[in-house]
Parts: sequence; C-alpha cells; structure tokens
Amino acid sequence: MANQNHIDQIAERVERLLVRYAELQRTNVLLTNQVDVLTQERDTLKSRLGAARARVDALLDRLPEAPAVQKDPT
Repeated sequence: MANQNHIDQIAERVERLLVRYAELQRTNVLLTNQVDVLTQERDTLKSRLGAARARVDALLDRLPEAPAVQKDPT
C-alpha cells in the first residue's frame, strides 16, 4: 500500500508540473506577443523620429545665415 501511495504522490506532482508548464507556455506566448507589439511601436517611433529630424534639418538649411557680430573696439 505504501508503494501505491508513493506512486499517487508522484502522479499528483507530475500533474501539477504539467499544469505549471501549460501556464508558463501561455505566459510565454503573451510575452512574445507583447515584445512583438513593442518592437513594432519602437520601429514606428524611430521612423517618425527620423522623419522629424529630416524636417528640422531641412528647416535649418532654409534659415538665412546669421550676420557676424562685430566687437566694439572701445
């Protein structure tokens, strides 16, 4: 009877491990999806930043040159 009790304990532990494994798999899928979404968001923001930089650079190129400031000789 003790042998059967030991087998039951092992079976129960295996069942708990399988449940935990399934939970970890679901968590991993959710985290992988979240990483994908954040990666896409990052790439979009980098692209927008690059476009904004290009627009700022174009505006700076269109600004007239600042006149040279002369020092007062006194």
